[in-house]
Amino acid sequence: MTDAKKIAVVTGANRGLGLEIGRQLARDHGFHVVLTGRDAAKVEAAAHALRADGLDVVGHVLDVTRDDSADACAAWVEKTYGAIDVLVNNAGILLERIYGDTENIETDAMDVGIDVVRQILETNLLAPLRVTQHLAPLVRRGGRVVNMASQMGQFALAGPNMVGYRISKTALNGLTANLAVGLKGRGIAVNCCCPGWVRTDMGSKHAMIEVEEGAQTPVWLAAEADAGLTGKFFHEKKDIPW
Repeated sequence: MTDAKKIAVVTGANRGLGLEIGRQLARDHGFHVVLTGRDAAKVEAAAHALRADGLDVVGHVLDVTRDDSADACAAWVEKTYGAIDVLVNNAGILLERIYGDTENIETDAMDVGIDVVRQILETNLLAPLRVTQHLAPLVRRGGRVVNMASQMGQFALAGPNMVGYRISKTALNGLTANLAVGLKGRGIAVNCCCPGWVRTDMGSKHAMIEVEEGAQTPVWLAAEADAGLTGKFFHEKKDIPW
């Protein structure tokens, strides 16, 4: 890594969409990328695979649901780099779907356990806030925070199933809008995006788009979008309603 390179930290990046976001930031935009995840071996294996392709990538442990892990990661980032340019809050879970060979079965809102909803909110809402609280102080002026939302969180697309996932993304949109106001004075843009229904382990084999396409909008927000855009929700690089 050279001092001239921009630095991005991506959560939930040992596989799927997070890994592809890291790949595209390093390959297409010259970033030094820190891939993070809960499992040290899996994160390092992912980073090793990208380095084998000549990309400037490292791995580091981060459990987004734990304050001590977020604090330790932020301390390591500060010691190693001093500052970063981009934070992508990609880590998320979906616990209200049974994956089938021919179709997925999704839990009705009237049947989901409250503890399941609480666990989803911990990872999909509180974790991005936690990680941003720890890492945003290290983001340089002109930097960006990108949150991985979903159109399933839009009021206009309310549905009868997967209520935990839906409201976690609705709330993440609200968090994005509020963080954007708070960080605007420091010159940091905060936006969220829907990658679409992506063919990953979480999205399932029935999903409509490949991971390479799903990564395009978050990568665009991290590396190419007008730095003046903040507090907005995007899909396919277009501003969409909350």
